[in-house]
Amino acid sequence: MHLGTVAFVFFARLPVAEPQQPTKTFRIVELNPGAPQEQQRVFRQALRELGYVQGQNILIEDRFATGSEDRLREYAAEAVRLKVDVIVAISSSAIRAATNAAKTIPIVGLDLESDPVASGFIASLARPGGNLTGVFVDLPELTGKGLDLLKQAIPGIARVAVLRDPALNPALLPAAEAAARSLGLVLEVVEARGPNEYESAFSAAVRGRNTALMIIPSPRFDRKLLAELAAKHRLPTTSIFPHYTEAGLLMSYGPNLYGLFSQAATYVDKILKGAKPEDLPVQRPARFEMVINLKTARVLRLTIPQSLLLRADRVID
Repeated sequence: MHLGTVAFVFFARLPVAEPQQPTKTFRIVELNPGAPQEQQRVFRQALRELGYVQGQNILIEDRFATGSEDRLREYAAEAVRLKVDVIVAISSSAIRAATNAAKTIPIVGLDLESDPVASGFIASLARPGGNLTGVFVDLPELTGKGLDLLKQAIPGIARVAVLRDPALNPALLPAAEAAARSLGLVLEVVEARGPNEYESAFSAAVRGRNTALMIIPSPRFDRKLLAELAAKHRLPTTSIFPHYTEAGLLMSYGPNLYGLFSQAATYVDKILKGAKPEDLPVQRPARFEMVINLKTARVLRLTIPQSLLLRADRVID
């Protein structure tokens, strides 16, 4: 074989180098009506486990409104101008701001307070039908469960204060009031938008001769400060999320909030891989746990019935 022919055959068999495609960096904006908390770290970690590394193939930008509805709307409009790939909206107020501003950008909502269909956010749980999907807790019966736990834990309880953020959807209150009537309890609603109003809310609860407190969670609430005030005013306190009990409240019954943020991350992953929000059914929490903080019970000089301790999923001691 001629030498030139050999050379041609040799080079013809070499693999042709494909031009390397640059890795796309997805841009995510998280709208939050409150302030930074541990949940943001959990959300990022869940995305990392799905293969998204901050600064490499994803850029997550937090926008904390710290209680300002106007700021939420500004941040939502900014996300539209930036043409982000996904908006993650925490709470009904953030979802409303996002859906009003963004008509085509996919939105993953995490709402702890409202019925997404009744609120007009989606067409149905199975087929949302627009650019919004996500995780909605909307379980008003959990407030009734919290009141029932307080009645079992505190002998002779008659009056309970309910702390809520007035900026949130009031849908949980009717369920709490109905449960209170069936349990023979009197409810008094106290309100706080943020830390500067906590003390006045607790003082009002004490003045009303309430012997316990139930907190309806808000993204704007600082659970550690609330736990400190509950101890200061000697108010046995319950809430829906376990991380409130971990911060020092007496007890809780409901879904794990960190798990809900992990669920939200799976939606982001599916959308970035091509799924459309309108085809992704809305999820609700599937697992609930009862948590009791015995350290707090001792501070309050409260003896938790053994029957209640045996039913608890976790006891903090």
